[in-house]
Amino acid sequence: MTPKPEITVIIPTFNEAGSVLECLNSLAVQKGVSFEVMVVDDGSTDQTLGVLKGLPADGLRLRVLNSSHGGAGAARNIGAKKSLGEILVFVDADMTFDAHFLEKLTGPIRKKILKGTFSKDEHVANWNNVWARCWNINEGWETERRHPKNYPDHQPVFRAILKSEFNKAGGFSPGGYDDDWSLSKKLGYEAVASPGALFFHKNPSSLSEVFGHARWVAKRKYKFGFVGFLFALVRASLPVSILVGIYKSFASGNFSFLIFKVVYDFGIFAGILEFLLSGKGSK
Repeated sequence: MTPKPEITVIIPTFNEAGSVLECLNSLAVQKGVSFEVMVVDDGSTDQTLGVLKGLPADGLRLRVLNSSHGGAGAARNIGAKKSLGEILVFVDADMTFDAHFLEKLTGPIRKKILKGTFSKDEHVANWNNVWARCWNINEGWETERRHPKNYPDHQPVFRAILKSEFNKAGGFSPGGYDDDWSLSKKLGYEAVASPGALFFHKNPSSLSEVFGHARWVAKRKYKFGFVGFLFALVRASLPVSILVGIYKSFASGNFSFLIFKVVYDFGIFAGILEFLLSGKGSK
């Protein structure tokens, strides 16, 4: 009889045919812990499911579930309900991992020191891509990292958490861009950094990806209600976008940033308008 795994790694996917295999291959070489991997496909329309079905049967301890297109938070909840591990780890399909990532990330939880962790050792996987570097400039992140300098040792997004704590919170509150913050809000505490858990995460690598991600990010509720929406629209307007783009292009020495900024802000502008016209912004 196969022993119960310590950890369940949950990966929501939506049109990730180009990256999910690399992610799974890096999980297959993890050391020091017993784990299963659960991929929850959120209604992909590309070849993601075909890639997953084509994996060798003797590779990872892998299960694949299907869900309707309810977003990453809803997909993670589905995976958590079917999980066998006492610790849940949430990763994305465009991530790859050092061989000791799971061991380091979950160490403080397995030793009963902490209930939930994250890692500050998050590097940009596609740093050689010009738009990926522009993404870091726009976010104000450290070179080749996906965090700013002096990032705190606490954050509201859990990368790993005890399943009992996840269930206590009732799982994620699905809602889009910020649904992974909802566990911390409901539990009343934040994840703590676990040193040495090295992994790599892709930034958007084409202008279409930049636009699409910005459009998705923009569809969230803003502080101060309608005034917040108006302020965000002004910040994303073309004149402001061009001025900021020119300034940061010269400041960074990356003159592609002006193009990036206009495309990114156009995505923000479009996303806000779509969100407002849908009526969700008034709720």
